[in-house]
Amino acid sequence: MLVQEITEVTPEEYLALERESEIKSEYFAGEIFAMAGASREHNKISTNIVRVLGNQLLEKPCSIFASDMKVKIKEIKKYTYPDIVVVCGNEEYDDEHNDILINPILIIEILSDATEAYDRGDKFSHYQFISTFSEYILVSQYCRKVEKFLRQKDDTWIYVKYENPEDVINIISINCYLSLYDIYREVNCSHRKIPGH
Repeated sequence: MLVQEITEVTPEEYLALERESEIKSEYFAGEIFAMAGASREHNKISTNIVRVLGNQLLEKPCSIFASDMKVKIKEIKKYTYPDIVVVCGNEEYDDEHNDILINPILIIEILSDATEAYDRGDKFSHYQFISTFSEYILVSQYCRKVEKFLRQKDDTWIYVKYENPEDVINIISINCYLSLYDIYREVNCSHRKIPGH
């Protein structure tokens, strides 16, 4: 049996392909990973969060981006698309295209069955290489549950879970507040894919 040799893609080759492609892909360790499309619930949650936080950030030196802004993790040469990313102060980019952010302070991921283990595991571990990254928020699209990780000076993380409809999340890194009511406005949290159906 012939063994096919796998050719690694360079970061430069990935970026050239990605900027011409209509499909978003992430890059790590010489491999390109295509991203799946998002559900209605995912999109609605993202829109709700961007609207509420965007309004609070209007008078602050911060910018919020949703889904189309790449983040580069320089230490491991990884390129990824967070669902929502916030940067405060000067926006630092990898090159002149201004489409690869390298200094996010807050990252929010909206969990799905396909991405939850990755978002909690390797992706979170990889984000921690970014020195400016200080707060990580995971939002379930299937039930009203939000989890927050806040980085401490010794690089440990404090974990807080929010599940009550009246809960309000204090996002310390950007001095903003986000209620579960606002996150899940017009979201059908009972919708979930059942394996095999």
